[in-house]
Amino acid sequence: MAKEKVLELANKISRKKMGSKNGITVNDPEYKILEPVVTDEMAEIALHLEFRKPMSAEEIGAKCGKLTDEAQQVLWKLAVDGVCFVNVMDGVDKYWHDTWVPGIMEMMANNKENVRKYPQIAEAFEEYGRVRGPATAGNFPVGIGLMRVIPIEKSIDGESRRASYEEVSKYLNENDIFSVSDCSCRTVREIMGEGCGHLKEDMCIQMGHAAEYYIRTGRGRKISREEAFEVIRKAEENGLVHQIPNTDGLGKTHAICNCCGCSCLSLRTAEMFLNPDMVRSNYVSHVDKTKCVGCGECVEGCQVNALKLGQKICSKTPIEQPKRTELPYDTEWGSEHWNPDYRYNRQEVVDTGTAPCKTECPAHIAIPGYIKLASQGRYTEALELIKHENPFPAVCGRICPRKCESACTRGDFDDPIAIDDIKKFIAEQDLNLDKRYIPKVRHNYGNKIAVIGGGPAGLSCAYFLALDGYHVTVFEKQEVLGGMLSLGIPAFRLEKDVVNAEIDILKQLNVEFKTGIEVGKDISLNELRKRGFEAFYLAIGAQKGRNLGIEGEEADAVVAGVDFLRDINLGKKVELKGKVVVIGGGNVAIDVARAAVRTGKAKICMFCLENREQMPALEEEIEETLNEDISINNSWGPKRIVTENGRVSGVEFKKCVSVFDEKKRFSPAYDENKTIFVEADHVLLSVGQSIQWGGLIEGSNMELNPNNTIKADLFTFQTGEPDIFAGGDAVTGPKFAIDAIASGKQGAISIHRYVHPGQSLTIGRSKRNFKSLDKENVDFRGYDYIPRQKANPVMQTKSKDTFRDLRGTFTEQQVKKETERCLSCGATIVDEFLCVGCGVCTTRCKFEAVTLIRKYDGEGAAFQEMKPIIVKHILKRKGRIALKKAKRYLGFNDNNYK
Repeated sequence: MAKEKVLELANKISRKKMGSKNGITVNDPEYKILEPVVTDEMAEIALHLEFRKPMSAEEIGAKCGKLTDEAQQVLWKLAVDGVCFVNVMDGVDKYWHDTWVPGIMEMMANNKENVRKYPQIAEAFEEYGRVRGPATAGNFPVGIGLMRVIPIEKSIDGESRRASYEEVSKYLNENDIFSVSDCSCRTVREIMGEGCGHLKEDMCIQMGHAAEYYIRTGRGRKISREEAFEVIRKAEENGLVHQIPNTDGLGKTHAICNCCGCSCLSLRTAEMFLNPDMVRSNYVSHVDKTKCVGCGECVEGCQVNALKLGQKICSKTPIEQPKRTELPYDTEWGSEHWNPDYRYNRQEVVDTGTAPCKTECPAHIAIPGYIKLASQGRYTEALELIKHENPFPAVCGRICPRKCESACTRGDFDDPIAIDDIKKFIAEQDLNLDKRYIPKVRHNYGNKIAVIGGGPAGLSCAYFLALDGYHVTVFEKQEVLGGMLSLGIPAFRLEKDVVNAEIDILKQLNVEFKTGIEVGKDISLNELRKRGFEAFYLAIGAQKGRNLGIEGEEADAVVAGVDFLRDINLGKKVELKGKVVVIGGGNVAIDVARAAVRTGKAKICMFCLENREQMPALEEEIEETLNEDISINNSWGPKRIVTENGRVSGVEFKKCVSVFDEKKRFSPAYDENKTIFVEADHVLLSVGQSIQWGGLIEGSNMELNPNNTIKADLFTFQTGEPDIFAGGDAVTGPKFAIDAIASGKQGAISIHRYVHPGQSLTIGRSKRNFKSLDKENVDFRGYDYIPRQKANPVMQTKSKDTFRDLRGTFTEQQVKKETERCLSCGATIVDEFLCVGCGVCTTRCKFEAVTLIRKYDGEGAAFQEMKPIIVKHILKRKGRIALKKAKRYLGFNDNNYK
């Protein structure tokens, strides 16, 4: 049953006539937000409040025939609930109401007790902008929207036409009382279970009368001006957008909000309804393509997805980005023009693609950026940029499969850039410093998180969680950390002091490590839950060798390759003599064969199903293997292992005529009439790896796939247990370290969202769908052949006698020469229509390629002054729409007449 007085109050605040065609009804958000907390008796008194005209309880009581004390009690309750402001004036409390937004709805959402008790408050606030927003599209000139973006101040330092009302510092310096509160928009999203991972606490600053109100009613805590500046600084560090309520008059406001594009109900106007004029500043982002390298940092920082990565390198056929011919400025703007899924469909790259190196890297590292920084000698900044995505550049500089180099555009006309060698050099500079680079911890959340497995995926997850101030404990069943980095890769490819040096940074970030503990055996997940761990990341890797399923493989001296490498890396004495057969053709098999050479005076030969071109091992490693006098016998598969007295004596192989079927699926076919026998004193099996779960997932809702990997959502990495996430080889099967590292970061993002109430695992989250430019369309004319730099070669006669990594590192001069070879394929492209001029992009660019330029001259106005300005603008817009229709009717091309 409707509360009639409450409905009347909703109409009064809305300046509507109750019962009229456009009046507020019980189905409208203006009524819904009041209904849970305002009674008809309270509304009867509230009806005598005036818009921005402060009155005492005595004055209001006289108007409604109530005693002063009775009126005071009700008015205070209304103020606490958020329906009206209260300030002390001339020694007494005075009350008034404001606009719905910005105003009453934010204030009501900031009553923490009410909004949790009555989710309808949050739902009504969210609904208000969704149902009222469409009517604003195209009808508000720049500068007159209810909220307004204020640029990050340093982003307009060089702008001669900047105005004082465009500076955050002006508002802070002109006020004397400040408070800080939770973000009301993010509170609403959290209550509705639609949070985006940007948390609400201590985000919004109130000033003057609003600060007094927030402090007195418990919505915010009092802070100093210096603390207010610190809130601004922290918001800018975290890539948030400054906005102010824009209804107090030019150069005046009572609050500064720090907003994200994925939860803010004001920025939604720009993103969902494609109506950025309602909120934009006078500025738009501009990219100087001569300076831009296409690293993508500005793109990832853009809260409204106005920036995307595109192509800079010249093409045979010109690349033209589609131009907007439909704008709310001169078009009737219906739902067919909206982007209702803006919180899910974020794009990083334009349809024509961008730099292949960044695209093909599993972690999508800003490769063009760190190459450019290295060329300028800015090695620490280059390392910082790499560590945005990959905490272990020194490791990856030695073992990465170099998918970026395989995709490098330059490789299509001479040799690809030596990206990995450049990365290795950058990381090496840090390893050699007395004071190494330690990333700054951004937050201090403090929740306890358990990571199960100390390999690349688990360590990566721990690193990114530690950066947000989580208390992370890594449980590793082995006595050493690093997983396959330490135990599965021989030292001649990755020396263990390098792995340990990378792990040391995690220790500096207060990650705790517990080795020699097998979760599921020594302690259960439930016991860890009882100890206060709120979420788990399973990254146990594929640590066991896979069996062949043939006769004789249980014989003595038949050993899994990964077990063989583990024993060597753990320092156990391993000595092979006689004839050693290594079965397998992948990178691990190569490592096994090369390690076997170094364990004694054995003669090593490899056999694999694939022909030379099909071998999964990297070509470079195949060459190194052959140079160490190891023979590789292609297209042979093991038929049986021959034994004498329980010990291996040889292997019978059959000819493999094809490895894949017509659909490119692994399906080897053999010529059973062609067999050979190979004598062997030892057989090392390296035909894949499997996962040992032990008792880890017993009694849980987690499930395994037929290949023994764990079932997990491939976007969020959440398993069948809501608080358990998984990544790395445990999810994908055996892959490269960089793949595991990338999944570790995504796991950390999901865990961050999971442990905070009301956060969605997917909303506002980039799917990181990158696309390479069309290299066949690149115009290489004008580029000279420049030879690729090479590190000092390894003497093969020496290399096979030691487990030390003898591979060289570039000199600084070589780095300078090699980085000059980069073609800088990509660049950022700005959609000026969508850009709201916040300046976040300028703070992300390390090359001064992104600036804000003043495009508009919109000035604010007090709420009471807005109507004639808006009406005038609407009339002009109707004229533009009519003119555009007439021109189309007469056959003119579409143009932007703005």
